[in-house]
Amino acid sequence: MATLEPAAEEWPLLPDWSVSQWFNTEAPLSLSDLRGRVVMLFSFQMLCPGCVAEALPQAKRLRETFCEDHLAVIGLHTVFEHHEAMGPAALAAFIHEYRLTFPIAVDRARADNPVPETMARYGLRGTPSLLLVDRAGRLRRHHFGHLPDLQLGAAVSRLLAEHPAPWERQPQSVAEPLDGRCEEGVCTV
Repeated sequence: MATLEPAAEEWPLLPDWSVSQWFNTEAPLSLSDLRGRVVMLFSFQMLCPGCVAEALPQAKRLRETFCEDHLAVIGLHTVFEHHEAMGPAALAAFIHEYRLTFPIAVDRARADNPVPETMARYGLRGTPSLLLVDRAGRLRRHHFGHLPDLQLGAAVSRLLAEHPAPWERQPQSVAEPLDGRCEEGVCTV
């Protein structure tokens, strides 16, 4: 017997992350800054083989596939082991070498525990982990390990279709076309 997924309104609001440093963004980001967009949060460690081989390339593909106005891809460097080897300078070099262009946050360390703040707050079991957040800021998927591209793409597409933003609104009839423009092979409304 199949179980039904809860209605969107029944999913919990995801509390904000706790970050000590950002890369690839001009200003710090918060979940409230990203409301109106679907958020794909990838938790990773640069010394995690599954992160390097599967999760980060998947994050890059998502960033390339979906428009940033609709889907925010965020990396969360969540160091819970080998702290001395994965500091900000090493992470900056890693980001450069792997050509990661999406915003990446460094999960805030705790003095009394090797597990950083956001990892503990979100109940992450390890890396890679992904969290999928809907346009209203509700946690819709919490997954430990790698999720196949087709499954993740379908989940993202469902959330993008749920609550269309005003610029995604379809015309009421053929007599009401949307104003738009096309540049460089991309059309916008």
